[in-house]
Amino acid sequence: MAHLISADLFVCGLVTLIQAMGATQWFGIKLPVMMGVTFASVAPMISMAQATGGQAGAGLIFGSVIGAGIVSLLISPLISRMLRFFPPVVTGTIIAVIGISLMRVGINWIFGNPVGPTAPSVPNPEHLKWLAEAQASAGAPGSSLPPIPKGFAVVPTVPNPKYADLAGVGISGAVLVTILLIARFGKGFLANISVLAGIIVGGIITAALGLMDFHKVANAAWFDLVLPFEIATPVFDPVLILTMSLVMVVVMIESVGMFLALSDMTGKPVTQDDLTRGLRTDGLGTLLGGIFNTFPYTSFSQNVGLVAVTGVKSRWVCVAGGVILIVLGILPKMAALIESLPTVVLGGAGLVMFGMVAATGIRILSNVDFQKNRNNAMIVAVSIGVGMIPLVAPNFRQWMPHAIHPLIESGILLASLSAVVLNIFFNGTSGDTSAAVRAAAQADAH
Repeated sequence: MAHLISADLFVCGLVTLIQAMGATQWFGIKLPVMMGVTFASVAPMISMAQATGGQAGAGLIFGSVIGAGIVSLLISPLISRMLRFFPPVVTGTIIAVIGISLMRVGINWIFGNPVGPTAPSVPNPEHLKWLAEAQASAGAPGSSLPPIPKGFAVVPTVPNPKYADLAGVGISGAVLVTILLIARFGKGFLANISVLAGIIVGGIITAALGLMDFHKVANAAWFDLVLPFEIATPVFDPVLILTMSLVMVVVMIESVGMFLALSDMTGKPVTQDDLTRGLRTDGLGTLLGGIFNTFPYTSFSQNVGLVAVTGVKSRWVCVAGGVILIVLGILPKMAALIESLPTVVLGGAGLVMFGMVAATGIRILSNVDFQKNRNNAMIVAVSIGVGMIPLVAPNFRQWMPHAIHPLIESGILLASLSAVVLNIFFNGTSGDTSAAVRAAAQADAH
């Protein structure tokens, strides 16, 4: 985990430098743009990890990220011309489904992750004791197995007493209350970092209660380089690459709207070639993410909100931010400190962060005409319903070919396909990009 954090900070800073400064004639839109890992990739990667665990699963994830990065590099000229297929009714629906899907992650952080030491169920201790005794007596002269317990099973069958522990729930609640209070009464910079401040307060509380373990921080080096393929060797699966590539198409379309919005706000015109260079950098960042064993990168929509709030339009501010991120990425103690935070601390913040993603989708949809064009409501309704299928009925695919399971087990991808197809069916396509620019200006979560 600590290595993932370090690698993420390092690659994030590196790609931010490329995007804001420009590199050769092929990469960088040269606008005030910060890069980061997109939330849209979380759900598909979780599905991949659940299907194949351990280092093998990590290899499949990194292989899909590298493959998606290469695909994104190749199709970036085409994506820059596809904005008409992604009006606000489509992008707003997709982002709302992303937020709803991610809420599971934040809630599991609060009450206990669905796997691992805080799983909702654990094996019966009596059955484990019998198994240990049977193993100890196996092969011993004159030994016999003890009686098999009734209903013997070593799979989780009894409630886990650690699940939804009230102390952990209380800490998550304290983090959430802190964020809300700072957002309500804080001013300026403090209000803008309310989530970070809430996490810091949660960390202080857990440290005071003795719930944080700092031995990894003590053992971590002060300085270490981030090297390629340190966690796992990539494994390339065509279906998983296609899944991640579809995610990249969605976020790159959103990047186009963000680039156009930044162009209006900074007064710097962008051409079709500029858009292609910006999108090509998204692909390059994703490729580098897979090589350094992190995740897909994209130009964050929050850049629009940052320019609007601060009034700072210089791309060199983002260049400085990229340098800072690179420095943080080569300081392992920083990553180890972040890793030491209990998930209950992140749960209170996750409720806000992932909820804000859904709220961003709702804000984008607020600019959609639902009165004169009632078909837009049909697009949103059906697409959200389709996107909820894997959440509500995860076994719906059991009779379908296993080869397509990774493609259909992500509600985000299903909702994206549904929204695009239904929008073309009901509304056709339009070359007007003004609505997409307004939608990007509404987006401050990714």
